[in-house]
Amino acid sequence: MADQRRSTVLERTPTPADIKRWRQYLADERAEAAVYRDLAKRRDGEEQQILLALAEAEGRHEQHWLNLLGEHADTAAHPSFRNRLVGLLARRFGSVFVLALAQRAESRSPYATDADATDAMAADEAIHEEVVRGLATRGRNRLSGSFRAAVFGANDGLVSNLSLVMGMAATGVDSKVVLFSGVAGLLAGALSMGAGEFVSVRSQRELLDASMPTQVTLTAAPRLDLEHNELILVYLARGMSREAAEHRAAERMGQFTCDCDPSLSLQPEEFQEANGHETLGTAWGAAAASFCFFASGAIIPIIPFIFGMTGLGALVLAAALVGLALLGTGAVVGLLSGASPLWRGLRQLAIGFGAATATYVLGLAFGSVVG
Repeated sequence: MADQRRSTVLERTPTPADIKRWRQYLADERAEAAVYRDLAKRRDGEEQQILLALAEAEGRHEQHWLNLLGEHADTAAHPSFRNRLVGLLARRFGSVFVLALAQRAESRSPYATDADATDAMAADEAIHEEVVRGLATRGRNRLSGSFRAAVFGANDGLVSNLSLVMGMAATGVDSKVVLFSGVAGLLAGALSMGAGEFVSVRSQRELLDASMPTQVTLTAAPRLDLEHNELILVYLARGMSREAAEHRAAERMGQFTCDCDPSLSLQPEEFQEANGHETLGTAWGAAAASFCFFASGAIIPIIPFIFGMTGLGALVLAAALVGLALLGTGAVVGLLSGASPLWRGLRQLAIGFGAATATYVLGLAFGSVVG
């Protein structure tokens, strides 16, 4: 079926529209292959081989369009803006964001509905989307949690302080009061976020420390009553089967020194140190980072007031600045999740402005009651 479809295309005389479309496909295939090769340069092992295989597949697609274009292949079109952007990012960064963009590009392949593309090419593009999704998922899993904290912390600062500023302004108070309220909201929110992050990480470390078994079994075992061996209870509580617990207790109490059953290997207990990200130093680092992330978002709504603007103009500019920032954070979240950056940005914008509008209405109501 695919061969018949291809021969039919080759037999017909291409129209100018066909040539234009094929040249665009050719340019995009070359750009996509270059993206995968650039990404492969920054990887090694299995991931590098996967990316090179994707580039090779795009090369087969490129050859298909070259065959169709024939003498018309001399004048190449420019890749689409999306592919040029992805290529630039791949050369400069090679990050998970590039894979997320490549995933979306593969999902939008027109080959499934284009009669000039073979069935195999359409199937390739569908598979490529899943391959890139898998690679992007690996990258998302490796992505630092602090980066996600930066995005969401900044978003919290944007929404909460914009809401505070608009709510205070709606009551009719002086612009200086609005500014001081915004600064207070920034400091209070950032300190709260920092303290909460410190307590969270520190508490996790303390819980891990409390759960880590001690070496008491090595020191207390020789003095235990052989007939009432509570040492078995220790190992049962740790999740061992009774047979394994009895075997371990017998060795600890010196009843024998050899392991007759390898499956009940009774090597001395060795416990790993707590993970590096759970140390006290990291708790302080997490607190500082959380403070800065929140403050970086919370300062934006008060920028107009810092520079002396007042009234409706200051509120409009604050809302505009926050709106741009919300679109940016939403787009980043969309890329990380493999979803549409535009729609995620618009959703973030709607949520943020919804909260600010509700607070503004409440401020109006409170101002009218007090007034």
